[in-house]
Amino acid sequence: METMLKPARGGEKDVLDKDASATPLGGVNDTYGEDAATEDLPVTPWARMVASGMELLRDPSYNKGTAFTEEERDFHYLRGLLPPAVFSQELQMERILHNLRQYETPLEKYVDIMDLQERNERLFYRVLIENVEEMLPIIYTPTVGEACQKFGSIFRRPRGVYISLKDKGKVLDILKNWPEKDVGVIVVTDGERILGLGDLGVQGMGIPIGKLALYAALGGIRPSTTLPVVIDVGTNTESLLKNPFYIGLRQKRTTGQEYDDLVHEFMTATKQAYGEKVLVQFEDFANHNAFRLLAKYNTTHLVFNDDIQGTAAVALAGLHSALRITGGSLSDQTYLFVGAGEAGSGIAEILALEISRQEKKPLDEARKSIYLMDSKGLVTKARYESLRDFKKPYAHEHPACPTLVSAVKALKPKALIGTSGQGGAFTKEGLEEMASYQELPIIFALSNPTSKSECTAEQAFEYTKGKCIFASGSPFPLVTYGGKKFVIAQSNNCYIFPGMGLGCVISGAIRVHDDMFLAAAESLASEIRPEHLARRQLFPAFSEIRSISAHIGAAVAAKAYELGLATRLPQPKDLLAYAKSSMYTPTYRRYR
Repeated sequence: METMLKPARGGEKDVLDKDASATPLGGVNDTYGEDAATEDLPVTPWARMVASGMELLRDPSYNKGTAFTEEERDFHYLRGLLPPAVFSQELQMERILHNLRQYETPLEKYVDIMDLQERNERLFYRVLIENVEEMLPIIYTPTVGEACQKFGSIFRRPRGVYISLKDKGKVLDILKNWPEKDVGVIVVTDGERILGLGDLGVQGMGIPIGKLALYAALGGIRPSTTLPVVIDVGTNTESLLKNPFYIGLRQKRTTGQEYDDLVHEFMTATKQAYGEKVLVQFEDFANHNAFRLLAKYNTTHLVFNDDIQGTAAVALAGLHSALRITGGSLSDQTYLFVGAGEAGSGIAEILALEISRQEKKPLDEARKSIYLMDSKGLVTKARYESLRDFKKPYAHEHPACPTLVSAVKALKPKALIGTSGQGGAFTKEGLEEMASYQELPIIFALSNPTSKSECTAEQAFEYTKGKCIFASGSPFPLVTYGGKKFVIAQSNNCYIFPGMGLGCVISGAIRVHDDMFLAAAESLASEIRPEHLARRQLFPAFSEIRSISAHIGAAVAAKAYELGLATRLPQPKDLLAYAKSSMYTPTYRRYR
């Protein structure tokens, strides 16, 4: 959040400061940012010479496989290169799903569906969009965690850009090697903190690939404008360094100035290659780099960190929904976070910002009802000098509480929010204590993957005697307790980041501001209907995400125009209709 980033920058500069001189190699008046679209010109027009013959069949962007018509087979020299049957895209999709469901393990399904992306891109996205609830756990959490751990072994065809320490001074040339020149969204990781699994080095590439698949499927961002990137500076995971199939640099992780120089060269090169309006999403950087890099680049680039800001916006929407069940306002409650890293402090800050905005009170006042716990216990003033900067705003005057149950007894929080990455962090005693004084305790176990969740859904309902309002970061099956069935809401970032990307693209935003995330959270919360709340379901079904992304994109774009951060002029009269019309759809096109 901007309020947390200012101290890290050592100044009071804000992203609303649009002085081009403050943006090296870029700015509002920069050469790279001059192109603009209008309502009459589509954001992503389709015009391309398509190859013929075997080259066409080997190009996943244009291959349709057995769906090529008889006329197309003659015109594009495909006769004899395909079996004679002509399938519809619908029948192709049925065949893919039939085959996929024969596999016994999620990783086998992951490998198969990602292979489809390399053969037939449009069919891949059609399968994903129309079966999102089934496909999401396969291509993203929790299966993507295992895929990253074994990425070297399952590696097939390179996808994305790999930038290593060997490439210093050549990063711009590497980006120019990428065949697509109109890149609008980049997801980049250095692999140091992949989900809750730790340092996976270059094998963290599975995360950017998965995220960008969701940008396209759920946010309607055209796949050709997306670019996954991994910055390889080594890994400190000894098992990977000893693994003969590891595909990255075999060295301990580089830190300090050499690391910073490579990241800076990359960030500079993104604007040189793709312009001022290319969105860069930082993904799974370790705490010691995540806040620092976001603070460094959020005033000079269109950039956000999904682990900090995306997670925060989704959780805030979940809290809005939960309070519609329990009653009361955000400012009336006490909140306890177990985990004080990127996700925990990010959620805490956006929550404080929203309380401050709603109640028109100073931000420091809004923070007083929010408490953090880390590995050493409750974050308090007594520990102030030893705390990282992002924890200090939440160091309150309070006696030490080394355990969860002691903190719950002392603070009596309404909401318990887990972002610790430690499985079982929500102990039976701690949850029972909450249920002893709260009629409807709010329990968010947000860590990924499933093995790192602070508690399971079943445990939450059992230990609170069915009282809790529960949300998780990983998928859990329906829970039956006391004869009642509870649908488990998943506080998944994919509710937010696809819509955020869409909003930035359709508005031509040049910076991301906190208010854009608040607008995204409010838009998501507004999608929760009474029938959801009756089932204690805090988020809508994943099958609705594409429509939700359009609404979030429109809300984010509207805020960008309001803040003066948008460049696509004039502003469309109906932003929601414009957002929907700009979204990629993977139905086959007829080739002439």
